[in-house]
Amino acid sequence: MRRSVRFASFVMSCAASLSICAHADDATKIDLQWGVKIPLRDGVKLNATVYTPKDQKAPAPCIFTLTPYISQSYHDRGVYFAARGLPFLTVDVRGRGNSEGKFSPLLQEAKDGHDVVEWLAKQPYCNGKVSMWGGSYAGYNQWATAKEFPPHLATIVPVASPYAGVDFPMRGNITYPYVIQWLTLTSGNAAQDRIFGDAKFWAAKNRQWFESGVPFSDLDTIAGNTSTVFREWLAHPQVDAYWDSYNPTSEQYAKLSMPILTITGSYDGDQPGALAHYREHMKHASAEARENHYLVIGPWDHAGTRTPQAAFGGLTFGPASMVDLPQLHIDWYGWTMQGGAKPSFLQKNVAYYVMGAEKWRYADSLDGVTSEARPFFLDSNGGASDVLAAGALRLSKSSGKPDQYVYDPRDVSIADLETRIDPELLTDQSLLYAQTGKQLIYHTPAFDKDTEISGSFRLSAWISIDQPDTDFAVSIYEVKADGSSILLTTDQMRARYRENWREAKLVTTKEPLRYDFNGFMFVSRQVAKGSRLRLRISPMNSIYSQKNYNSGKNVSDERMQDARPVTVRLYHDSKYPSALYVPIGQAD
Repeated sequence: MRRSVRFASFVMSCAASLSICAHADDATKIDLQWGVKIPLRDGVKLNATVYTPKDQKAPAPCIFTLTPYISQSYHDRGVYFAARGLPFLTVDVRGRGNSEGKFSPLLQEAKDGHDVVEWLAKQPYCNGKVSMWGGSYAGYNQWATAKEFPPHLATIVPVASPYAGVDFPMRGNITYPYVIQWLTLTSGNAAQDRIFGDAKFWAAKNRQWFESGVPFSDLDTIAGNTSTVFREWLAHPQVDAYWDSYNPTSEQYAKLSMPILTITGSYDGDQPGALAHYREHMKHASAEARENHYLVIGPWDHAGTRTPQAAFGGLTFGPASMVDLPQLHIDWYGWTMQGGAKPSFLQKNVAYYVMGAEKWRYADSLDGVTSEARPFFLDSNGGASDVLAAGALRLSKSSGKPDQYVYDPRDVSIADLETRIDPELLTDQSLLYAQTGKQLIYHTPAFDKDTEISGSFRLSAWISIDQPDTDFAVSIYEVKADGSSILLTTDQMRARYRENWREAKLVTTKEPLRYDFNGFMFVSRQVAKGSRLRLRISPMNSIYSQKNYNSGKNVSDERMQDARPVTVRLYHDSKYPSALYVPIGQAD
């Protein structure tokens, strides 16, 4: 999974195998067996490539990855782990690669994963202890497999794991065009990576849909790949029993007692899912199980959660960011399955990287990362729609007039700019300036000292709209003294789901209602002395997001003819105090 950070659109991506630190002679230390067939309970056979240590003397713990991206993509991982004494299998999921059966994304992996574990435990090179490896889809299927409780699954290391209904194929019940791009990647049995990776093609198709005004449900036809899965997902526009069936239940989380290492990143598009799994397990599990669940949040994007990069999105990180994650896996497997020492990197149960300060810090719990949620109250003189004449974020409550913007869904002018800039840049401000008058902007005063912000922001905003529905995007930036900026975190909300994700309630009043944005991604950054925080509230009007025409109908079926311009007013006075809650980090 990955996300387009500019538009807060969280998406599942091909977890393409990146080069890892391996010794030149690793290939001389392993044996490979291609085309091994793994029988499942219903008679379907999965295809696997088996990597074993050369001249293996005794059975050992075994690792496997279950992937829809064709098993040979992880050849380098197989060589790496087998060369270090751990047999490793790359397994094509049902209906993909050389495996039999029909591919049903995500939902099929629980029982299939269980059967692979139990088959693998019986192989002569395995000592009966089995674990899994992988991120994104292969992180999700670790949780899915674990909820089936295969007796020989000793530990899991879910990396960048989506949580169905939370961050894939939608976030806040708002889906995105990338879904059909991913479904095209995983269509048929063979790899579709060249089509998937053609960014210009997909930007053009997204723009074609966006400007045409046809329903979002027609996007698969526009892309040339009519998909029953796409239509099935759109038939469940909010969190419900259908999406619940993909994830562990509270009872299953409670029963999970194996050691777990969760890994995600501050800019990992599947961080919301990874932390949802983490929080659900920590909420329901026994005290002993909670003690054996470790969490690492690095300064990484989605791909970096497996192979960290020192630079991405226009940012560069310090040497400490370059954690040897393959070695951390080796150390974890050694500790949990071979009686080895606990990995030295895991000093406490939560490890998180403070960007800006370029260092790792540790806490006993995720909540323990934050010392206080400091409220900054929104204020203005009634005009906050210009970056250069913005509203304010103050420590004291305000009494200013409401601010407003008008969102007209028929306005598609932003599409041209979006197709010309990199949506993954964290430092670009061109879209921000292009939307002057169509958004609300608020700034804090300059910080008088370096200040660590660690945790999740919250925004409580009193907003009125004059249509039954609309979508909001909220972004927070660090603005440096020289005027440059860094995107820190995002959230989004569809007005009809302001109370909860499971029940739609259209807006029937023009009076202000409170909107609580509690879904910001975790971030840890030392904001420099002289920097300010910027809060941006805007409509979700983008080629990278499902389009809400504000009519109150099923958003996937709305079209341009349904468009209703909406006036959005944000209140910040004594009766309706709107505030941004900033997570201040613990003192050193």
